[in-house]
Amino acid sequence: MNGEFVRWEEAKVHLLTHALHYGTCAFEGIRAYPSGDQMYAFRLPEHMKRLASSCKVYGFELRYTVEDLCRAAVETIRKNGLHVRTYVRPIVYVGFGGIGINFTGFPIDAAILAFPYEKYFQKEGVAAQVSSWRRTGDQTGAPLAKVGGQYVNSVLGKMEALRNGYDESIMLDVNGYVSEGTGENIFLVRDGRLITPDPSSSILEGITRASLIRLASDMGITTVERRVARSELYLAEEAFFSGTAAEITPILSIDGRKVGDGRVGHLTSRLAEAFKRVVSGQDDRYREWLTPVY
Repeated sequence: MNGEFVRWEEAKVHLLTHALHYGTCAFEGIRAYPSGDQMYAFRLPEHMKRLASSCKVYGFELRYTVEDLCRAAVETIRKNGLHVRTYVRPIVYVGFGGIGINFTGFPIDAAILAFPYEKYFQKEGVAAQVSSWRRTGDQTGAPLAKVGGQYVNSVLGKMEALRNGYDESIMLDVNGYVSEGTGENIFLVRDGRLITPDPSSSILEGITRASLIRLASDMGITTVERRVARSELYLAEEAFFSGTAAEITPILSIDGRKVGDGRVGHLTSRLAEAFKRVVSGQDDRYREWLTPVY
């Protein structure tokens, strides 16, 4: 926290921390994967660059460079002696300086956590619903920034899905086009091509999403980024969520309708297997995406 290692049980903040009340924090989720005696953080600089960009959008003055943040993330994994699948959570937040919306002069604090983490969804494939809640758009927020307050919108969608007996929600944008999951991007497969909503659909431009588009291209698979109508969800031959936590999670049904034959699709399986090889350091073509920890 703020450049000092703190024991887990002692990592505390003031109850009047501005971010607790107003959602004024930017954060990232980063995976690190074991490979033999080594650990690799996946696309660490890209995540820290996005963190800095999110801070810029909301006016959080970041005291650290991207290089500082990358170095601190690696040191935090090492300090915890982690040699298993690991989740790293850097967060920059407006600290305690008073009460009220205006945070001028308040401290901008930063912390990085690292801890063992396996799967976000505890199953091979998920059942999704189209949420009644719409994804926050540029008219009311900044969807390209990964900021805490905006995730209240995701909480509404996620909890609605769970109450209705689904695993996850698919959010539409304010115009009724497909946007993303509550914490993941979404891909469809139609006629052997990947289709994913473009940035104008109020998505977070996911780093895993970008990685899969590149990976698919190298595998000879075309990806089309465009607006996606809700009805296309029901016509997809395959579908999956992508994200740091979700990795590649197949969607087996949407609103009670099977996606394809209701099983994990061939193209989804190919991408998932290729992605596993990349993050574990088994594909030398993507070594620049991996930051060694030890």
